[in-house]
Amino acid sequence: MDLLAISATEATLEFLKKGGVFMVPLILCSIAGLTAIGFKAMSLGRARTVPDSLARGMADIASGDSDPVVRELNQGGSALARLGAVALRHHGKSAGDITRAVESSAREEVVKMHAGIGLLDVVITVAPLLGLLGTASGLVSIFQGLGETTEHLAIARGIAEALNTTIFGLAIAVPCVVAHGYFTRRIEVLTARLESLLADLAHVCQRATNKS
Repeated sequence: MDLLAISATEATLEFLKKGGVFMVPLILCSIAGLTAIGFKAMSLGRARTVPDSLARGMADIASGDSDPVVRELNQGGSALARLGAVALRHHGKSAGDITRAVESSAREEVVKMHAGIGLLDVVITVAPLLGLLGTASGLVSIFQGLGETTEHLAIARGIAEALNTTIFGLAIAVPCVVAHGYFTRRIEVLTARLESLLADLAHVCQRATNKS
């Protein structure tokens, strides 16, 4: 197993070495892409956006058994908690005022949810282009040396090595595209869920105000 791991590592290093100088920015792109994916996976987790326990507990505010829920909202440990706290702070106002206050804060939360998506966009665009640029540069060097050799095997090997950067660039971009689509869809789902829960909370706050 150790020999297999060593062999795989050596093959990877040889692949990167053959790609030339353009492998350096491609490696940086891969690091940036992995960092963005890891960051979004954590920041869009349920605990940081819409915790199930808090979403279920929102109904307790209407029933009057709300102290634990209110404490969790005021702690602001998730997007739902922070927006719910905004609604509670405006409980003495009209439904329209509560809704506008929540929507204003919600825009900031949505911006936070999209943090990191822009970096994925850059990697998706730049990585394949860097790969093609590396390949084009390698092919130019090969064709410039055609007059110096007639060995077709060497030429074919050189072309294959020149394509390494394109392969690496696409290998970076593909998972980033998949992650981008997944995270974008998740943000849409979370936004719709937040909107539904906060609309109910605003209604409860308005109802409580009307009763008072």
